[in-house]
Amino acid sequence: MAALADTLGRQETAAPFAIELRGISKAFGPVQANKDINIAVPKGTIHGIIGENGAGKSTLMSILYGFYKADSGQILVGGHPTPIPDSQSAIRAGIGMVFQHFKLVQNFTVLENIVLGAEEGALLNTSLGKARQVLKSLAQEYGLNVDPDALIEDLSVGHQQRVEILKALYRQADILILDEPTGVLTPDEADHLFRILRGLRDQGKTIILITHKLREIMEATDNVSVMRRGTMVATVKTSETSPEQLAELMVGRKVLLEVQKTPPVPGKVVLSVENLRVRDEDGVERLRGVSLEIRAGEILGIAGVAGNGQSELLAALGGMVKASGVALLNGAPLPLAGPGADGQSRREAGVAHVPEDRHHHGLILDFAAWENVAFGYHNDPKYQKSALFMDNAALRADTERKMATYDVRPPIPTLEAKNFSGGNQQKIVVAREVEQNPDLLLIGQPTRGVDIGAIEFIHKQLVALRDAGKAILLVSVELDEIMSLSDRIAVMFDGQIMGMRDPARTDERELGLLMAGMTGENAGAMKKEAH
Repeated sequence: MAALADTLGRQETAAPFAIELRGISKAFGPVQANKDINIAVPKGTIHGIIGENGAGKSTLMSILYGFYKADSGQILVGGHPTPIPDSQSAIRAGIGMVFQHFKLVQNFTVLENIVLGAEEGALLNTSLGKARQVLKSLAQEYGLNVDPDALIEDLSVGHQQRVEILKALYRQADILILDEPTGVLTPDEADHLFRILRGLRDQGKTIILITHKLREIMEATDNVSVMRRGTMVATVKTSETSPEQLAELMVGRKVLLEVQKTPPVPGKVVLSVENLRVRDEDGVERLRGVSLEIRAGEILGIAGVAGNGQSELLAALGGMVKASGVALLNGAPLPLAGPGADGQSRREAGVAHVPEDRHHHGLILDFAAWENVAFGYHNDPKYQKSALFMDNAALRADTERKMATYDVRPPIPTLEAKNFSGGNQQKIVVAREVEQNPDLLLIGQPTRGVDIGAIEFIHKQLVALRDAGKAILLVSVELDEIMSLSDRIAVMFDGQIMGMRDPARTDERELGLLMAGMTGENAGAMKKEAH
């Protein structure tokens, strides 16, 4: 602990740390998730914890929040040894946690979610009345404005996250743990979140921020701890490090933070779409006459604020929803409704699809990794033992190969998908689809919840697929990912394409204007004025 204290300026002599973890170890069978972890978090700071997927970050925070019990070690809160056998004990100790996947009841109001589990007495109205007053006070103090009577299902993702923070503050949390808080946020929502976190810090709260995004670490944190393969390898002041140094500490080698690729050599048109339209179940038109084409050997990136038609575009082309219009794949009609407009037919035609939501559309979480690798491709002759039986041994061997190639951790084909970290789940889905060598790859949010080393690897795989003459349609809320990977960028707003841009001849400001619904001409004019 002396080394940690020295790193942080011997702050323990002035005041106790908000949190100290000493010698924390935790194993799940043969997998050592945490090994002799020491970390000290000064009061009133934003402390980042970074590491590759599977490095043990979430396990460590789950121990701190009482979801797991450490095999050995000690937790101190405010300088006092504090056993935390369950989450109620964590709450009583002043610790709150905001999970990556929110734990809210969708058909309850904000107010009802706030008091859920913290009711006072048998009369709910008393609790609701108190909560309403506390929420008003918290909103004024921290800028966490949310309509207390709104249903959760009617709120944006950013506002739902505010509700989770309010839940913790209502329970009088002085220490807030946020696990990958920006994974489902737009850039504007993420910026607003960090303004809120800085406000909380300035009011004396302590924030522990788990993220894989180095930009966020550099912008938002005061100190940062780096984990690698279950151990703590460094704790440093953020002002005294750099993204390159942190990436190397995370991975154990130098990491390329920029995508390296040669200029594209576009070939024939692989996908052509004209006047594509999609209506949702309520009859609302989500795609309004989209036309585009993608050539062999190029990556077409789709930029836009979430909810402006990108998801429906992927779903329609992937055979997940009915659409109207005309689509051609390698010159042949691609059905958008009726027979042949389904995922299996798409795969048989040479279309692979990495969906945006890996949990709902990419994996069956209760099935083993090798079974998930087979999904959609189980009829492949290399997986068939006979006309009636699959060759499970061949499938497991193929999964082992993919896990080794994509560095999936732990590399256990029989492990259920739900037991992998989010980033390793993503690697399984990407490996399954990319390794099919498709003519057209549809890929949504390829690096959501993925660490820096895996991001580098996935980007390399996409560039390699492009260089092999394949066509790629990329959807991502990460604008820097769109700009660095794409050969052309189409910007969507309100179900339409607002403009097509060359990444080398545009910038985030111009793309942002298009994403906000400005026409191509107006966006270009405003960009010139800015310069």
